[in-house]
Amino acid sequence: MSSITEQLLTHQTRLAVVGLGYVGLPLALAFARHFSVIGFDINEERLEKMRRGEDPSRELPREAFDDCDITFTASLDLLREARFFIIAVPTPIDNSNHPDLRALLGATRSVGQCLKVGDYVCYESTVYPGCTEEDCIPLLETCSGLKAVVDFKVGYSPERINPGDRQHTLQNTPKIVSGCDAEALEQVAAVYETVVTVGVHRAPSIKVAEAGKIIENTQRDVNIALMNELSIIFGRMGINTYDVIEAAATKWNFLPFSPGLVGGHCIGVDPYYLVHKALALRYHPQIIAAGRFINDSMGGYIGKKVVKQLIRKGKAILGARALVLGITFKENVADIRNSKVVDIVNELKDYGVEVDVVDPHAESTEVARAYGFSLLPTPGAGYDVVILAVAHREFRDWTEEQFAALGTPDLLLVDIKGLYRGRISHLSYWSL
Repeated sequence: MSSITEQLLTHQTRLAVVGLGYVGLPLALAFARHFSVIGFDINEERLEKMRRGEDPSRELPREAFDDCDITFTASLDLLREARFFIIAVPTPIDNSNHPDLRALLGATRSVGQCLKVGDYVCYESTVYPGCTEEDCIPLLETCSGLKAVVDFKVGYSPERINPGDRQHTLQNTPKIVSGCDAEALEQVAAVYETVVTVGVHRAPSIKVAEAGKIIENTQRDVNIALMNELSIIFGRMGINTYDVIEAAATKWNFLPFSPGLVGGHCIGVDPYYLVHKALALRYHPQIIAAGRFINDSMGGYIGKKVVKQLIRKGKAILGARALVLGITFKENVADIRNSKVVDIVNELKDYGVEVDVVDPHAESTEVARAYGFSLLPTPGAGYDVVILAVAHREFRDWTEEQFAALGTPDLLLVDIKGLYRGRISHLSYWSL
């Protein structure tokens, strides 16, 4: 009998990607240049855009849909035509910073209803080590009436999509793969090797693959937290953190991480999954938890620093006007999930500051739905402070005169990423 990869390559069967967001859609389109693909999502509005060749996340150009054998659907009947299922749904945290597995388990139930003997299920969603085998596989078995390993195979291959990054793509970034047994590992590897040109790394177990993914972002989170804590210390000394980093980076083995806001759906979320698992094992992860506390506190810290700077300038805080440039979680993307810029906005509003926000990449309706305020299409004027919060390309080459034109004569410019360090001569300037 031919392998599942051979069946896919000869279009004897189909591959399905469940969840068509930042991770799932580019993955589905990449496979659709080799296999017949079913793109499954429960959001009909997003599906309609994809049928028209539009990426709802505004990451992919229209030509990314060209020459792709793909059907976009919310139909379980059509989903049953697949024999290889990839689940790539979001795994966020809830309001208490606990893992929110509702989308993952919902997708697992849907796939479980479609499973047949000989099928494969591979997870891409970021989870704590053990989640695939302890939470997902039992649910697949319950919904399908089949037995894992015996009747169907399971793998885990964590996503490595970086929104806004045109250099590190699915095709040229090594992919971790794993399987429930040796056969599953090789089949999952063969499927992914079809689209990942630089090859795959075969992890010895599903748990190792899950852990390998989650420490990628945990490591970055802890390193950024260190720089954020240093920025608070250096701020009390009256020295600029970016100047310190520049000096330290002359040593060959120094790692030049930068301070700043840590939001989004990866670095600001994944460490909480590891904390959750560690606590379940009766271990309190002190460094990871401390890093999360520091990074989650930075928006409030920056807001308070802005208020203090305005007070020093003799400004009345109640009714002062602030302009925030950027609301997305990182530069040059439309994704507003877990944006820590919102913490700055809310902190300023708590002090009675009137805040306007502009962002050329974000959708105002999405911001209003998620955070309760709308975006301005263009900045106004007469601001007491301008806060450059997100380093979008549209904000990177402004002149000092452009900033000055937005504000009062004694405008304060707050530059969170330090983009304009050394380029501001006359305005009051502050950065981390």
